[in-house]
Amino acid sequence: MSFGVWRDLSFTALIKKGIIMLLKNLGFAVLAFGLTVVTPVFANTTVKGEKIHFKAADGVTVYADEYLAKVGKSAPLVILFHQAGSNARGEYGTIIPRLTALGLSVLAVDQRSGGSYFGAQNRTVEALGHSTKYCAAYPDMEAALAFAIKDGFTGPRFAWGSSYSAALVLKLGGDHKAELSAVLSFSPGSGGAMGACNANHYLDSVAVPVLALSPRSEMGGRKAQFARLKERGYQTFVAEHGVHGSSMLVETRTHADTSATWDTVIGFLELHGAEYK
Repeated sequence: MSFGVWRDLSFTALIKKGIIMLLKNLGFAVLAFGLTVVTPVFANTTVKGEKIHFKAADGVTVYADEYLAKVGKSAPLVILFHQAGSNARGEYGTIIPRLTALGLSVLAVDQRSGGSYFGAQNRTVEALGHSTKYCAAYPDMEAALAFAIKDGFTGPRFAWGSSYSAALVLKLGGDHKAELSAVLSFSPGSGGAMGACNANHYLDSVAVPVLALSPRSEMGGRKAQFARLKERGYQTFVAEHGVHGSSMLVETRTHADTSATWDTVIGFLELHGAEYK
């Protein structure tokens, strides 16, 4: 803006213009003082990740973001998988900063079954040209774990799933018990759409520690599932005012306090080897 334009503005208008320009420089598109505020896709993510990609066993390119802890790749690693119709950047935009603040590294993955929920795009789906059925995403999850190992992450590794991927992390915990320290399963998918990869198929084969979480609103159809997990010695948690999947940790989605859920998650990570630096 030229000096001549600034000269013709009132003091209040100057303040408005200055704030708008400042916020735009910070990456926001803002119309201040009572007008519409539009934030970018990653406004909630206060840490910067490195864009990466790797190949699944069937040749599909899988896109992800890697967030390194200050101590490097010896830190505990959480591998985040999103829910149906979703993507890692959107679903985990407010969760990733919380995890990295604890000293954890994060690998946030876009599986081939997903979409644009929570205001971001699924890059794997975009590159593939379509979203797949849920079970077809399992090779992406195996590839993410293999990438983490090949990339030199030597600390404890946690697989974290949401909805359909919460079922598949249970499978991952049976197939790759030597490579994982534990799994976290948020609203493990068990409806008809899950088909052959229904979470209930893996309750007896998962071979690493499990934390399964559900909102109270879903427990009507989840009692037997959680009872079986408890019988096997696995930890469960019911979020009284939670919502589906990993979003039960996000207060702007639950419209309720999430501290008890977070305390449970952090306690589980600590119990199974996540020593925060």
